[in-house]
Amino acid sequence: MSLLETVEAGSQGEVDGSVIWLHGLGADGHDFEPIVPELRLDGLLNLRFVFPHAPIREVTLNNGIAMRAWYDIISLDRDGPQDEESIRASSEQLLRLVQREQERGVPADKIVLAGFSQGGAIALHTALRYPDRLAGLMALSTWLPMTHVFQSEVTAAPTSQPRDLPVFIAHGTFDPILPITLGELSRNTLQAAGFEPEWHAYPMAHAVCGEEIVAIRDWLLRVYGVD
Repeated sequence: MSLLETVEAGSQGEVDGSVIWLHGLGADGHDFEPIVPELRLDGLLNLRFVFPHAPIREVTLNNGIAMRAWYDIISLDRDGPQDEESIRASSEQLLRLVQREQERGVPADKIVLAGFSQGGAIALHTALRYPDRLAGLMALSTWLPMTHVFQSEVTAAPTSQPRDLPVFIAHGTFDPILPITLGELSRNTLQAAGFEPEWHAYPMAHAVCGEEIVAIRDWLLRVYGVD
């Protein structure tokens, strides 16, 4: 499995931490690159933002058209079939990026895993199962995949993330693609497992808004201990 190609922004060299941020279906690593200056972290926090490109694969729900996707979408039904093989494969690719950051001198507890939509699903799946303490988890307009194994692989697993892991979950109240009920279900599932996610809902569709960017900035500053 080759290392994913990435786009990098923010600080370089010695950093306070790294944020690995996964894009949504059909986008690429450049999608969230413009948000970095909007976070206004210069002079406060030296972060390296790593935006990987998802592999190109055929997506069933889009009539088999090939596009950048972390996994195939077979159905929009919450209880429908899921492309578990690709979800786990993309999770492994994300773990390789975590390992690369560690090799570059950033310990696991200084790495945030983040993602939007389909990328957020991979970030959730990966972070909650990661055995070493992470800095945080950010899930934007997304959903929690493979809930049928959540109990065994996260809730009851001694190697899952510590329950005080900082978790930021945000969703749009007018999201026509992933209804806000999916975000609420993710929040509730994490709460039932002992996590305490920070929940945000915004009057927007399947997107990221200015108010949300401000909240992300504040959350990152708290995660990295900057007053």
